[in-house]
Amino acid sequence: MDEDVLSTPGHLISLAARGFARLSESRLKPLGFGVGQLPVLVALQNGKASAQRDLARFARVEQPPMAQMLARMERDGLIERTRDPADGRSSHVALTKAAREGMPEAITALFQGNREALTGFTDAEAGQLVDLLKRLIENLDQIASAESSSRD
Repeated sequence: MDEDVLSTPGHLISLAARGFARLSESRLKPLGFGVGQLPVLVALQNGKASAQRDLARFARVEQPPMAQMLARMERDGLIERTRDPADGRSSHVALTKAAREGMPEAITALFQGNREALTGFTDAEAGQLVDLLKRLIENLDQIASAESSSRD
């Protein structure tokens, strides 16, 4: 076999993702945040979602892991939940004051880590990398959707 499986885009992206996750986690943990919480924190901060089902969809995770993450975030004082008056079975999720106050420093730390990881890349190369990764994610989402539809 001529191809090196360890040089495929999938493997290299996996290594890069794990590296970014380690870097981000090391910088977020002292601030009281976790890298896995980022989509939820951003969605809540930007007003993109406030219900568990919407947060799960935004973060691209299933409901049970989202419920577990929200329980941990509530325990750690990052979010607070209030009953939805229109639907007693669901709740409204919001960032606590402490989380809102800590977000700017966390975001700064993440951007700094990204800049450091892209040392030696031109702005154009960094932009192209982002564009390529977005296209790749779209392709992977389409494949997953098609495979899910064919199983149903």
